[in-house]
Amino acid sequence: MLSICREDPQQPEIATLLAESDAFSAALYPPEARYPVDVAFLARPEVRFFVARWDGGAAGCGALVIGGDLYGEVKRLVVRSGHRGRGVGRCLMQTIEAEALRAGLHTVRLETGPHNVAALALYAQLGYRACGVFGAYAATPHSVFFEKQLAGAVGGLQAAHNTRLINALD
Repeated sequence: MLSICREDPQQPEIATLLAESDAFSAALYPPEARYPVDVAFLARPEVRFFVARWDGGAAGCGALVIGGDLYGEVKRLVVRSGHRGRGVGRCLMQTIEAEALRAGLHTVRLETGPHNVAALALYAQLGYRACGVFGAYAATPHSVFFEKQLAGAVGGLQAAHNTRLINALD
């Protein structure tokens, strides 16, 4: 059974999950094209870190960084390879979107790479659209930027509903 809750990223199980994600990214992109944040960053007050657990074990994680310009940024969306195709990434993203709405944010943005086909498909299915470079990123052929407007969106309301259902499973 899947549950998603806000947790402290400073756990050995999460360090292992992030290391797996780093290895996956390293196989696809050169070092200068990867923008991972570490556990210390994920533990900062402006970051909401969520863990997806399947029967108690960490199946994935994702974070929302609360920005000062009424947008939040998704960081470290990771789904363990053995749990892909089960809706874990979709549920994590819906949870992150619901948290963004609760925080009063209007937009969620993210950066990913063009070779991560599963991530690109997920973001498109969830209504994310290509956008320009934002934040401290630079335009490179190794980055794709997306955003989704949340304020008043039916999808945002659905994400909040889904999050309540997921949290009720705990």
